[in-house]
Amino acid sequence: MVELKPIQIDGRTFTAVTVQLPKTNLLMITSDKGYIMCGALDVALLNEKLKDRGIVAGRAVGVKTLQELLDAPLESITAGAEELGVTKGMSGKDALLYM
Repeated sequence: MVELKPIQIDGRTFTAVTVQLPKTNLLMITSDKGYIMCGALDVALLNEKLKDRGIVAGRAVGVKTLQELLDAPLESITAGAEELGVTKGMSGKDALLYM
């Protein structure tokens, strides 16, 4: 099952996506510039092989719900996210506000 829903953070609307898979879930929250995602996100791939795209993204590991994704510190970020002011260790919620 795939679930899409809007999430409000400080007056801004983001889109939350949950994809239920066998034995795991994929969690993403996206803005108009970038997104944060669960541990399935391959930040190294985005920074190395897709560098020319300037993808703005952050990864939080060990999260099982959208709220945990918002609260968790980002374990890794893309170069594009860093250019916007996002830093490693920043909460997902705070990172989204930069995006």
